[in-house]
Amino acid sequence: MQKRLNTTNTRQAIEAAGLTQTSIAEKLDVSKEAVSQWLNDKSFPRPNKLLQLGKLLNLGLHELVIKEEPNAPKIAFRKMKGTKTKDHHIEKAQEIGRFLRELVPFLPFDTLEMPPVFKSPNCDYDFLRKAATKVREDINLGATDTIDFNHLIRRFSELQAVVIPVLWGSKKRHENAVHIFLPDSQSTWVYLNLDTNIHDFKFWMAHELGHCLSPNLDGDEAEDFADAFSGSLLYPHELAEKAYISINQQPTNAAKIAHVVTLADAQTISPYTVIRQVNKYALHVNKSEIHLGKAFDGAVTNFNKKYLNLSDTLFVDIARDNNGKPSARDYIAKVEHVFETPFFDLLRHYLKQNNKGPGFVQTVLDMPLLDARSIHTELT
Repeated sequence: MQKRLNTTNTRQAIEAAGLTQTSIAEKLDVSKEAVSQWLNDKSFPRPNKLLQLGKLLNLGLHELVIKEEPNAPKIAFRKMKGTKTKDHHIEKAQEIGRFLRELVPFLPFDTLEMPPVFKSPNCDYDFLRKAATKVREDINLGATDTIDFNHLIRRFSELQAVVIPVLWGSKKRHENAVHIFLPDSQSTWVYLNLDTNIHDFKFWMAHELGHCLSPNLDGDEAEDFADAFSGSLLYPHELAEKAYISINQQPTNAAKIAHVVTLADAQTISPYTVIRQVNKYALHVNKSEIHLGKAFDGAVTNFNKKYLNLSDTLFVDIARDNNGKPSARDYIAKVEHVFETPFFDLLRHYLKQNNKGPGFVQTVLDMPLLDARSIHTELT
């Protein structure tokens, strides 16, 4: 990884502080020529001088230095509502990605051909409709058939994405899903938190599938597309069209809300997804949107209470420890079977061949060391 001075931030800070290159050189005990070379990107300060420069200009390291990594892991988060992605979130996920590179040689996928992805993914209604139709055809589903977890899991495998099911707790983290794409190996790794509501988990899986199909998108553009794709896949145009009619046929607002909840329940998705897709359809065909008022939020809250977290469903008949977690053996066996993931087999081979300890497991699964030790013992 190469580093260079963020000359834009540095020059702005110098001006704001009323300093000159000469005064900086005197304070840092270096030549004026050295400072000039730093600011013209011809040399990089030694560590002690970099630290002194940052203190002098009141700039943090991330503001003072630009890290250049040609094949840096590309990160996308499915975040908890109301949270913001900060630099340290990205840096932590990228560090996990660098460790995942160690597992790439053990991948079971064909390396001769790239899996199919969308050419020019965007949030246009017609494009999303075609994209959802194509994916449904690929998994042998009709336009109005219900997508279940097996359909999504199988599609991840076909796209050569490694699903990593994790137990990160309920509403305790910034993210509930993380997508890591490694450009140098063209490999995709998808972390999914099992400690989430079943219908939310389904939406997140579809969201992550959207990322797998649009690896060239970044930032908000990538997140917006993945969200829009997920809604279109789980509740496509044909269902939204029928729902628009049936919702408007209900005699009262309360009846409309109850009907939306019923439609959502039939697909195991959130009522918010249903009404959002219905209103996207309405806008597309120049019809009036459906507004359900504040009472709808309360109905969705009650709807959510009916559903368990996916982890509770998966491990319902399995003994838990004092922290409510299944044993390492039960956890690995269950998620390998349900998600058809090769991840733990990759990890098993890597640990044995390289004699790595539980610290590696702790990093790639982003878990407490005590849990990592249990996983390491089971795999080795």
